[in-house]
Amino acid sequence: MIWHPDWAGVLTGQPLQWIISGFLTTLYVSIIGSVLATLLVVLLLALRLSNSRVAHGGVSVFVSVFRNTPLLVQLLFWYFAAYGALPQTWRFYIGDNHPWAVFPGNIAWLTPEFLCAAWGLALFTAAFLVEEVQAGLNSVPKGQTEAAVSQGFSRWALLQSILLPQALTNAWQPITGQYLNLMKLSSLATGIGFAELTYQVSQIESYNAHAFEGFAIGTLLYLALGLILGALMTLLGPKRPQRRPQGMLTETPKDGI
Repeated sequence: MIWHPDWAGVLTGQPLQWIISGFLTTLYVSIIGSVLATLLVVLLLALRLSNSRVAHGGVSVFVSVFRNTPLLVQLLFWYFAAYGALPQTWRFYIGDNHPWAVFPGNIAWLTPEFLCAAWGLALFTAAFLVEEVQAGLNSVPKGQTEAAVSQGFSRWALLQSILLPQALTNAWQPITGQYLNLMKLSSLATGIGFAELTYQVSQIESYNAHAFEGFAIGTLLYLALGLILGALMTLLGPKRPQRRPQGMLTETPKDGI
């Protein structure tokens, strides 16, 4: 007996609705998590570039804690411990039905699962992003900093006009990789009951035993989302200036000079 995949079992009816809902949920939590991670990185960089030893130590502790503990453990902490420690009125409000707190596709974002997943992913990713940006800053020659300071650049102008543009250019590929990792690691949020793509695909196995077809479609959707996000990051990222070949003259020398 030859087995034939039954794609109609996952691309029609209730399974299709689950897949669409899971894909949109993964997309939304990835976007929200990326925005939060970016804001956290700006804050962490400001603290690290300050003259305060306390601020430097706080950033080091943050990076050490979130880089060296499993993301799943962090998500479980935010969902079961931190969220449970919130005032009861807050938890009742978040758990209530809010028609205004719904993304297109009928994806509710003001839920414990969505908030904890987005927050956990943002913190985890920010700990890696700040190190990637710092590596980019370290790659800028110190002579440029000294030249800018000698010309009267303030600390903020130095960072904004000289250091940060070059740092982002040098570190853009690993930065892009961290944002893509955030999207892929959102699948771990299924551990707190978050109905993202992996969670919804897993339901198909229990619903009609179409595990192969369901996970195959899920894999393709993750791949497509990763390729699209990677292409957008590359398109929106800083462009490296083209270097002139050595020995090429910028101007034609004049006779007698």
